[in-house]
Amino acid sequence: MAFREINPKMVEATVMPGQKLFSQRGAMLAYKGEVSFTPNMAGGQGGLLSMIGRRVADEDTPLMTVEGSGTVLFGHGGHHVHVINLAGDTLCVEADRLLAFEGTLQQGTMFLGSQGGVMGMVRGQISGQGLFTTTLKGHGAVAVMAHGGVFEIPITPQRPVHVDPQAYVAHHGDVRNKLSTALGWRDMVGRGSGEAFQLELSGSGAVYVQASEEKL
Repeated sequence: MAFREINPKMVEATVMPGQKLFSQRGAMLAYKGEVSFTPNMAGGQGGLLSMIGRRVADEDTPLMTVEGSGTVLFGHGGHHVHVINLAGDTLCVEADRLLAFEGTLQQGTMFLGSQGGVMGMVRGQISGQGLFTTTLKGHGAVAVMAHGGVFEIPITPQRPVHVDPQAYVAHHGDVRNKLSTALGWRDMVGRGSGEAFQLELSGSGAVYVQASEEKL
């Protein structure tokens, strides 16, 4: 595994010759060894589609390509950091929550309207995700950021999970998600989004929830 949690707000990454890491620009705190950092405006390996998707949604998060031999300490904004290990499945996470990830993972962009139609897009606006979200697929580790720490909740076919959209951080596995209303429209008059909406995740996998409704 490339990442080791030093404390709740910092991870150490091992960089090896011939392997790449990608990190959010400005997230490097310190490093040892012969390590290089190169700006990557196209967002990792997402290619033209990923770049266009982020540009259209005005959600592009500049990344750095990290290469060489040594160790690097990553952290950003004092946010809590959580390491997620993928074993061939897909992680859905908003780009600005990505602290760093291994270059073995394939990055892409998913239109939220493809998951839940109009309500999927509404979900993006409520949660602050916008119209697009980032996907990471394959085998490797990802370090994500959150407010107040992260809790992992398993999702099984027999037991779907309901999450406050503003507390949602990421999910992985064969998971379907949709936005539903917890209250009637008449009951929501005068209320904020809050618990009036729920994000329902079903299938097989896990969802990561932060201990806060605060956006990054």
